[in-house]
Amino acid sequence: MARPTIIDVARAAGVSKSTVSLVLQHSPSVSARTREDVRRAMADLGYVYNRAAANLRSAQIGLVGLVINDLRNPFFAEFATAAQMAISDAGYVTVLANTDENPAVQARTVAAMIEHGVSGFIISPAYGDEEATFGALERAGLPAVQVLRKASARTDLFPFAAPDYAGGGRLAARHLIAAGARRIAFAGGLENRAVTLERLSGYHAEVQALGMEPLVLHGRPTRAFGRECADRFIDRHECDAAVCFNDLVALGVISGFARRGRQVGRDFRLVGFDDIEEAAQSFPPLSSVHCGIARFGQDMAGLLMGWLTTGTRPAPEIRTPVELVLRGSSQPGA
Repeated sequence: MARPTIIDVARAAGVSKSTVSLVLQHSPSVSARTREDVRRAMADLGYVYNRAAANLRSAQIGLVGLVINDLRNPFFAEFATAAQMAISDAGYVTVLANTDENPAVQARTVAAMIEHGVSGFIISPAYGDEEATFGALERAGLPAVQVLRKASARTDLFPFAAPDYAGGGRLAARHLIAAGARRIAFAGGLENRAVTLERLSGYHAEVQALGMEPLVLHGRPTRAFGRECADRFIDRHECDAAVCFNDLVALGVISGFARRGRQVGRDFRLVGFDDIEEAAQSFPPLSSVHCGIARFGQDMAGLLMGWLTTGTRPAPEIRTPVELVLRGSSQPGA
């Protein structure tokens, strides 16, 4: 007969694996009733805790959980790479996971990382069911920094850091107005998501200050949606310029214009957001809000390392500066 495992105990007690692990570690964050339920399940199953193996695991090099919502997006991939290298330089090993914008996958991933003894987390979170992820982190009592997007409002427990998205939206819209645009659209970003609202707010502030009518096209931040937007811009003649939620949408707009025999920069002015590497390589090269994402990744790793090694908790909210890089999509001849 197979020896019972921690999973068997969790199932019998009606709790998660991470909760069983916390009971085994005598964590004070577990209620007395839950602790009793777990211990009763262990006794009923004949589960024996291998403390020697656990001690061996805890003596190994420190682990940091790096949990990313979408590693297919070059913006997040560049962040993760920079953070991982900085964590390595500090003597820790990174456990990297892509949650694919799925909060259920995120919750399972974080629980598994807690179970395997990570020392702290950097998490670019998926939206939805925040309690499943951040409740587990709170109970575990581990340092955790939210980056690039804020899912938990408890920044006292989970500090949040991101570039100045609103400032970037202002810079982009202001540039297009100065270039002579008569009506400017904002394209991409899922409606009512915090990161969309932030990038949109800067755009709104600039166009409304001049009495321009906003034109907002919400949608998934993908090239495919950008191509759809290009057809609308061409067919309806509603605007002559656009700020895009991210560079992927903007690159889709460029592709869509080319498919219709039009050229961004000559027939339409366009600014992206994030300044991924491909922005400078497109035709025409894409103007974009530069977020310094590689440096941001290094800095976030440094914040977590300081928290782990000296107990220095980061400020509840941190915003880093952005700048507008002008190229041919909005400034022909740039």
